[in-house]
Amino acid sequence: MEFSQTDVIMVATIFCLLVVLAFCSTAEMGLSRMTKPKADSLLDQGHKSAKVLAKLVSDPERWINPLLLTVFICQIVQSTLTAVVFDDLFGTWGVVAGVVINVLVFFVFAEAVPKTYAVIFPQRAALLTARPAAALVAFPPLKWISHGLIWLTNVIVRGKGLEKGPYVSERELLGIVEAAAHDGEIEHEESRLIKSVVEFGDTVAREIMVPRPDMVWVARDATITEALDIAIEKGVSRLPVLSEEDDDLVGLAYTKDLMRLERDGKGSSLVIDSVRPVHVVPENKPVARLMREMQSQKYHLVFVADEYGAISGLVTLEDCLEELVGDIVDEHDTEETEVERQTNGDYLVDGGMAIEDVNELLDIRMPDDDFETIGGFLFSTLEHVPEVGESVDFDGWRFRAHEVEGRRVRRLRVSVLHPEKAVTVEADHDS
Repeated sequence: MEFSQTDVIMVATIFCLLVVLAFCSTAEMGLSRMTKPKADSLLDQGHKSAKVLAKLVSDPERWINPLLLTVFICQIVQSTLTAVVFDDLFGTWGVVAGVVINVLVFFVFAEAVPKTYAVIFPQRAALLTARPAAALVAFPPLKWISHGLIWLTNVIVRGKGLEKGPYVSERELLGIVEAAAHDGEIEHEESRLIKSVVEFGDTVAREIMVPRPDMVWVARDATITEALDIAIEKGVSRLPVLSEEDDDLVGLAYTKDLMRLERDGKGSSLVIDSVRPVHVVPENKPVARLMREMQSQKYHLVFVADEYGAISGLVTLEDCLEELVGDIVDEHDTEETEVERQTNGDYLVDGGMAIEDVNELLDIRMPDDDFETIGGFLFSTLEHVPEVGESVDFDGWRFRAHEVEGRRVRRLRVSVLHPEKAVTVEADHDS
């Protein structure tokens, strides 16, 4: 075994390549964990390299492909040189030993150590590597080759927007938000608001509407005084006017109009003579689009119709806002707890509670394809109008009708079953 001058040069080159790989790993992890607001904050604080860092972070496509290409080239060259050196010194078995040693050395010193450092000290790692990384990605040959390879990839795998690089899915974005809240980078209230905004785009009018049975309304043959009494009693500013004959929507009476007419001595007149036009939208209308229309066209209430044109509920501008910021309670609202925990561990749940919320509360996966509320789940599974005491078992929980009003399940009692009875779905008619 003799070390030639060539072997010495190759070993020195291998060492240099390991240093470059360690730098690239630190830069990749540090830059990827640095956000634009963080970089701008560092720039405002006058940190060195912050200006270069802010520029890199604002355009990730500019550095990520050249950096990854550098890593790939260094890995290939370093592995090849290691194999050549060990083959010259120890023969065929030396190559095998060299590969094993190279994997261990590469993993520890070029991957694990630098990336762990960047995870623990992301700000320091990003600032430390910003200027060298900017110089590296600006190197013309490297930039041309990386752009050419990305172009070739887009030619082979055609797809919308591939030339702009990878995108973050909704699930990944929510995961990033949860991680940021857990690490204390953002407040938990901010995390909840971001989640609400993301989910807001998938919400439709049917999911937030006040259902038809809960609507406060007045008949078309009611007088101004009668309608005003109902509006004041229920604390509403707008009152739907319906026809009792065909249950059709006639118009919308404003409480302020009724007050003015009552003051003018027209309380005995019919409310039908003072209604205003109504706005009707389909059940599947996206709430985000609906809210923008209500803002631009300056109306605060719309009615929701099903596919047959029948009124199924109404949505107010307040309902849209509550999807983003949570419940807004005023002096006229009667606060009803959606979930009440009992001393024996049971839950008393409002029948209108969304399946999605029940799943989150109980950590189960109840389907919501055919129904949207827990009351609807009980009704659909039993296949008849539930009576008080009837129940359904699902995934280790028993859902029992606790309060029924007409054909509607107002409240349910939810009890945990024994573990051996989990994951069953059956109707249990209790006496």
